[in-house]
Amino acid sequence: FYFCCFSGRPEIMVIEAGMFCPRRVLTIAGSDSGGGAGIQADLKTLMSFGVYGMSVVTAVTAQNTVGVRAVEAVTPEMVIAQMDAVMEDIGADCVKTGMLGSVAVVRAVVRGIDRWGVEKLVVDPVMVSTSGSK
Repeated sequence: FYFCCFSGRPEIMVIEAGMFCPRRVLTIAGSDSGGGAGIQADLKTLMSFGVYGMSVVTAVTAQNTVGVRAVEAVTPEMVIAQMDAVMEDIGADCVKTGMLGSVAVVRAVVRGIDRWGVEKLVVDPVMVSTSGSK
């Protein structure tokens, strides 16, 4: 199937005959190298429901099914830059948050949500990984 063409403004989508325009969800969370949690799991889930998933990475983790070996945070400025890049071009029908990692990133995400007028927000506060890492 074909996705809609985005015109640079989220409220204007060019739709041609026969095109399918899926819902758009932006997930703001950590990256899980093992693929079982975080952005990777969110994008797999969204795809299984026919939703167009986009991501903002808040942290990069080195983890597998046994545990988390390392976590490296992304700066609040980079989080906002990613969010702005997606929202100013593609937009989102819903935003979902996961592991934000720090108070500074939480504040940056809140600013971005306010700036872009996000109306549908799913908050999944990740405090501890299932393997026990905080």
